[in-house]
This record gives sequence, C-alpha cells and structure tokens, in this order.
Amino acid sequence: MLWSSSRVMNNLAYRLTTFLVTIYIRITCRIDAPEMHKFPMKGPLIVISNHTGQIEVPALFALLQPRKFTGWAKIETWDNWFLNWVFNVWGIIPIRRGEADTSALRKAMEALDKEMIFGIAPEGTRNKTGRLLRAYPGAVLLAVRSGVPILPVAHWGGEVYMKNLKRIKRTDFHLRVGERFRLKVDGVRMSKEVRQQIADEMMYRVAELMPQEYRGAYEKAPEGMGTFTETIKTQS
Repeated sequence: MLWSSSRVMNNLAYRLTTFLVTIYIRITCRIDAPEMHKFPMKGPLIVISNHTGQIEVPALFALLQPRKFTGWAKIETWDNWFLNWVFNVWGIIPIRRGEADTSALRKAMEALDKEMIFGIAPEGTRNKTGRLLRAYPGAVLLAVRSGVPILPVAHWGGEVYMKNLKRIKRTDFHLRVGERFRLKVDGVRMSKEVRQQIADEMMYRVAELMPQEYRGAYEKAPEGMGTFTETIKTQS
C-alpha cells in the first residue's frame, strides 16, 4: 500500500513538473521544431545532440511527452536543491565526470531496457557560444554496449536564452531532427582512436542539421565518414 501511494505521488509530481515546465518554455521561447514526428513513439532510442545547457533539456521533455526521456547530468547538479528535486522526479541519472562511472552506465542500460529515450551530449560540457566543440570518445560507450538506434538532434538559439531572460525577451529556439542510424562496430577493436572517430562521425550527423555558422569543430565531415555509422532505412 505504501509503495502504491509513493508511486502515485511520483507520477503526480512528474506530471506537475512537466506541465509547469511546458508552460514556462512556451512563455519564454518561440519554439521552431517541425520534425518531432521523426521520434519513434516506442522502443529504446539514444538521442545525441549539442549542449548549450540552458533550455534544450526542458524543451525536449516538454516536446516529447508522453514518451519517457532521461539522460546523464553531472553529479554536482544535485547540489542545487531545485534541480535535485526536478531531476529526481524526472529520473535523470547522476554521473561522475572524469572517471569510469559504471553505476551511471548500468542505470542508462536499464533505462534503455525499459524502452526509454536516453539523451547524450557528446561534447561533454556546456557549449557557451553555440558553436560545436569536439566530441569526447566516452560518449560512444553506451551506444556500443546497447546497440540501439541513435537519433541526431540539433538545436540553436538557446545559447542566448539567459541573456534574453534578463531582458524579459523571448528566445527563438530552433530544433531539427535527423535520420536514425546505427553503429557498424562488429569485430572492431575499441581503441581510444577508434572511439574518437566514432564520436566524430556521430557528432557530424548533428552538425549537418545546423546552420553553417554553428558547426564549429565539425564544419567539414571527419575523415573516414561512414566507416562506423550507417543510416537506418525506413520502410516506405
């Protein structure tokens, strides 16, 4: 009985925070996201995207409802009482950066086993200018271990969100969705160099969805593009 009551309260808290965040996003942003239909309505999925760190996570939460969405966030974020509460309600997974956090990886695999969407920012840190940073090779591990489809998502405009908020000005937030792809890594030895090449291929799929001025480290396709990734063909 206590477990059932706790579950009901958690569901109510989840719905309430999602509702409030959705309203907040709509008030503070003009959302331009015409390709949300490319998100499958069921099945495990890894979403990779750039990371400006201000608005993309709550925006995706709002836009993807009712699909369950989670991801990693640096463990230091839980020091903030508000984010601690929201992230726990949403089921965000804390990760210790700079070390092999096997607990965070295990929880991510469990989320995918439950057919959730799992978000990864291969840049590994917040991008303050909007121009893409070089991806870290560690972003590849979950994709290789799970073998689930990967969907590239790009966004821009959010890098000026806080500046606009201080001026009581709405932010034009643009979001584009690419085509699902999978990794081709059977029999491949996962050296650090190989993982970096895979991360670069993955990140370029995000870059090609963005205006040229935002592509930064991925203005040009990385050498060997297509060696480790292939687009999933959809049935007509």
